[in-house]
Amino acid sequence: MSFSRVGQSVTPRRRVLLALSVVAPALLLSACMSSEKDVNLATYVDQTEPADVLYNQGLANMNAGRLDEASKKFDAVDRQHPYSEFARKSMVMGAFADYRAGNYDEAIGTAKRYLTLYPSTDDAAYAQYIIGLSYYRQIKDVTQDQKEARQTIQTMQELVTRWPNSEYVGDAKDKIRFANDQLAGKEMQVGRYYLERREYIAAVKRFRTVVESYSNTRHVEEALARLTESYYAMGLTSEAQTAAAVLGHNYPDSSWYKDSYKLLQSNGLEPRENAGSWISKAGKLITGA
Repeated sequence: MSFSRVGQSVTPRRRVLLALSVVAPALLLSACMSSEKDVNLATYVDQTEPADVLYNQGLANMNAGRLDEASKKFDAVDRQHPYSEFARKSMVMGAFADYRAGNYDEAIGTAKRYLTLYPSTDDAAYAQYIIGLSYYRQIKDVTQDQKEARQTIQTMQELVTRWPNSEYVGDAKDKIRFANDQLAGKEMQVGRYYLERREYIAAVKRFRTVVESYSNTRHVEEALARLTESYYAMGLTSEAQTAAAVLGHNYPDSSWYKDSYKLLQSNGLEPRENAGSWISKAGKLITGA
């Protein structure tokens, strides 16, 4: 009886061992297959592609208008082949692709990184230009904050200063003029607001900023007329006459000058320049838009 019980207890153990011997290889094979499935073959192939192949794929995508794909290819060159010549080229081309796609923050970040790593290369001016263009494209109308206009001026002016012979200088100067015009327009908008509320001192401050700081913009003409109006309302007739005189000297056919002249005549006055006034001194810097 004892032997029989022992024999009965041994047989199940053998069955378990036999089952395990069959299951274990199957589990191992399954694990291997699962591991193979976890490998992204496309990623693996992408990671081993030569730099020139990736770069040319990026150019092809850009030419076809697939800007996001182009950006990814250029990024892959930079990531997989860092500090190579193709990585350098891909960085600036990637910044351009992001700019064209409207991804301005990404374009600015990549172009700035390029300038940090390669400040003396032939493409450095182009990277700076991309930064300026990215800010320029984000400039808002004068009813909103003009942060991007100020950033455009700063970036494009640095381009003009550091790379004066660059092919991008001409357009950079145009962008600076436009951004300055936006800043002057913002000052005018705020100045008109104060003038309507009869807060003349605050209004004069804004109009004066336009005349002194943005003398080559189209807003100077109106600013001088508004100064005439503001000073006249405050009883500062000498300043009002000077503002009108400077306006007439620089813009004799202006409708703003005609209105200012009429305003002074309504009280028996006429434009008369006071050479000691800040307006007279600032007037010598006016070049017009």
